[in-house]
Amino acid sequence: MSKDIVLIYRVSKISNFENIATRNNDYLSNDHAGISMKPILELSRKATTILLSILMLTSTLVIVGTAFHPASAASPSAPTFTNYELAGNPFRHGFSVGVSCPNGAGTCQNTEGEPAIRADPAGNFYGSSENVFCVIGGLCGGTFAWKSNDNGNHFTTLPLPDSVSSGSVGFSPAGGDTDIAVAPVLNTNGQYNIYVASLATAPPLANVYVSTSHDGGASFILNPTGATIPVDDREWIAADGANKVCVSYHAYATTNNLFVTCSYDGGATYAQVANAFDANHPWHALYQNEIGNLAIDPNNHLIYQSFSSIANAGEVSCLGCSTHAVWIAVSINGGLSFTDYPVYINPNTAVGYGHQFVNVSVDQAGNIYLVYTDDHNMFYSFSTTFGQTWSGPYQINKTPSNTAIFPWSSALGNGALDVVWYGTSYYDGVNTPDNYPMSASWQVYFAQNLAATTPGSKFTQNTASGIIHYGGVCESGVTCTGNRDLLDDFGIATSPTTGSAAIIYTNDQYMNTALEPPTTRTSGSGVCTQSLSNSVDCSHTDIAVQTGGSTLLTTKHHVRASINFEQLSQTPSLNIQISNIGDGAIASLSIQLSGQPLTLSWNPAMPLQSGQTTSTTTTNTPLGVALLVGGIYPVTITATLSDGTTDSQTLNAIYTLGAGIGL
Repeated sequence: MSKDIVLIYRVSKISNFENIATRNNDYLSNDHAGISMKPILELSRKATTILLSILMLTSTLVIVGTAFHPASAASPSAPTFTNYELAGNPFRHGFSVGVSCPNGAGTCQNTEGEPAIRADPAGNFYGSSENVFCVIGGLCGGTFAWKSNDNGNHFTTLPLPDSVSSGSVGFSPAGGDTDIAVAPVLNTNGQYNIYVASLATAPPLANVYVSTSHDGGASFILNPTGATIPVDDREWIAADGANKVCVSYHAYATTNNLFVTCSYDGGATYAQVANAFDANHPWHALYQNEIGNLAIDPNNHLIYQSFSSIANAGEVSCLGCSTHAVWIAVSINGGLSFTDYPVYINPNTAVGYGHQFVNVSVDQAGNIYLVYTDDHNMFYSFSTTFGQTWSGPYQINKTPSNTAIFPWSSALGNGALDVVWYGTSYYDGVNTPDNYPMSASWQVYFAQNLAATTPGSKFTQNTASGIIHYGGVCESGVTCTGNRDLLDDFGIATSPTTGSAAIIYTNDQYMNTALEPPTTRTSGSGVCTQSLSNSVDCSHTDIAVQTGGSTLLTTKHHVRASINFEQLSQTPSLNIQISNIGDGAIASLSIQLSGQPLTLSWNPAMPLQSGQTTSTTTTNTPLGVALLVGGIYPVTITATLSDGTTDSQTLNAIYTLGAGIGL
């Protein structure tokens, strides 16, 4: 929801981007549940270089991959969506907890905005959103959360994760900038841990609150110390294993460094902390970066922190340079340290990509995607080398979405990517979205690419909602002087069991339908009416659930593999798990590392029936393969099926440094 310093943007044209819309104001946005900070104007970029201390690397290796057929390059068919409002009225006794939507009782009404959504491995969806009256109107009931166990057809309101209130209008010590994560591995209760993060509101910016549910959302345990460094803003959260969770955030007390703090006990304590800006790039700090989201690949445990910044140390003193470079910070040792890689650097230094927010996602084959916008067009870049090298940028949006902002993405399989954004047909080449006229109508846009790791591959583009807002969309957080009903973020998740998408978004329109009844209150002012449409009094969180069209599981696969390769006591230990996700039995498996065959014994032995998983562990690796920390190596997995056909996949794998320790 918040942003940091964005320096002077201007309208320009360059060879590979046409009519870039850029910003014209400096500001600081820290969006901490209604507590404004004075904008910082004309901030000097001349500052003393910050020396970062990075933890020494250890000597452990992990190689993980998922073996799939590449997604089909055929054009996806047009999706269909059903839209409805969630329950979560803070003016009702009990906060609508336990209410399932949609329903015919008219109780599916809420006052939340800036939502987030994730899916667990079983296909359940979890969403969170913050009470807009906590952020804008001064009433704070904390963060709301929901769960769907029927593919998004219904969502039920969970107990408020960070609320310590009771009665109809309560108080929570947290609630701003909500984000949500779900563990990829079951805990000892047979449930996937759910983590809901939000910023402290009392006192503001004091810390990051993380609430953990160990029982599928039935209850939450609140930890008010999710950030190790105080004075925090715009946190993100991601989970790994059964009990590991990491939080990233800006720390204003350290000139806006970007820290990643990790817990190995389900969010009870956060003892591990590292700066995402490595020793070679300390100039990312000094209020010259815009944070993006955090992602962890559950297969190889690599951690990815996205952000935009300036391009080099020489731009530190450039007052006209904006965040024209997209970056990714990569940790191959479980978050002990990070290395920063450039994703794309626009030669026009006035272009800025810090527009709520650059977004990173990872597919099941370990491919990485960065989606970003210049306040006009939306682009993506992809990496098949664990973030070390990148292809792109490639434009996603097209007419009628002439303006595209607030990107979010979800990836699955090998090269299958869904992207959503708020889009409008309006674009005049002069005004930023903050100053768009009331004739600009905004909708949720959905794009899909089933071959996203193929350069130049095409996206389909469709709308996933009706009109959700008219006019300007302010992107400068709590320092906004224009309309910020849509706040600063929304999201998409894809079910790993069906491949269908669920989108969670903000809508400020008076709908008055069975699926979106107007919010009523028992206290306060400004009940949502037709005359208050397009105002915060009508802002609410909606769901768009995919009901038809192509999904990210359109291609049939046979094999899914997880390969962990760690150096233990100076001896490599290779563990491989293979799951048969096809219809027929697998008669045999063969593995090659960098073209050299491995001799492996599987347990259980072949044949491997559909739905079964087998594994192997060996300390013998090919003598001809020289192992280098951070090096990338091809791993070929060939499954011979019972009918004699083969399913062969070659994936990139990377030597890592104890990334799986503690999982």
